[in-house]
Amino acid sequence: MNKILLKILLLMLIASLFSGCIQPDAKDTPAGTLSLSTTTSTCDTDLLDVLNARFEEENNVKVLTLCQGTGKAIATGEMGAADVVLVHAPSSELEAVERGSFIDRQFVMYNYFVIIGPVSDPANVTHAASATDAFTRIADAQVPFISRGDNSGTHTKELGLWNETNITPQGAWYQSVGKGMGDTIITADIKQGYTLSDRGTYLAMKDKIELEVLFEKDKEFLYNPYHVMAVNPEKFPDVNYEMTLKYIEYLTSSEGQDLIQDYGMEEYGQALFIPANNTDEAV
Repeated sequence: MNKILLKILLLMLIASLFSGCIQPDAKDTPAGTLSLSTTTSTCDTDLLDVLNARFEEENNVKVLTLCQGTGKAIATGEMGAADVVLVHAPSSELEAVERGSFIDRQFVMYNYFVIIGPVSDPANVTHAASATDAFTRIADAQVPFISRGDNSGTHTKELGLWNETNITPQGAWYQSVGKGMGDTIITADIKQGYTLSDRGTYLAMKDKIELEVLFEKDKEFLYNPYHVMAVNPEKFPDVNYEMTLKYIEYLTSSEGQDLIQDYGMEEYGQALFIPANNTDEAV
């Protein structure tokens, strides 16, 4: 059994254990494969469909995409079960880099987290002075808050905000679902509760739900950067490091950055993500 087939089988096993999804396409017979472990927001928005299609065509390669929360995506990379990761939890990323699991970390894009909730806004989140004030209002009102609860980048940001408020969320009003962003938004919509979402996933789903963005003005706390990292070939010699370098170069190139800049403009009137070359805010 060759190394490529072993890697595919390992990715399939991981997908059965986690709530992600592998997206192979058997129609083509590319010269090789590149396994990408990534966060659900890049999949839920369909951004990767656009980015990866161009890369596959130009490099005669098939990108096997495993969609998970960032915590699981990083863990998959640290097991050597992926070649490259694209995630959005800087503190967790840097810790993994320090452990020697990843190299060549590059800033790709960003957007902002938003607090979404019912139009009636029973916690008066729209009048909050800051993101922490918004969370405090939700806790004080004891109205439903739906947490991803999956160790994702969004969940990490949410926990950080609760920590800043000195509130330990608990009780019937706080519900942890352990699901991806799309499923969490749907649950919040059904329960007419609040949740923290990245702006891109919300925009991609807003026509399917009744929830609205109620708070987004605290740019310092709600900044949401995405980075790409190569799994360290010195630690895992079987990874496709050569193709990973091409993928990282592609995402950060003018071609990749332009695709990110344009994605969502036609359908939503605004980009779902802002390319890294449009900011000096790399984290």
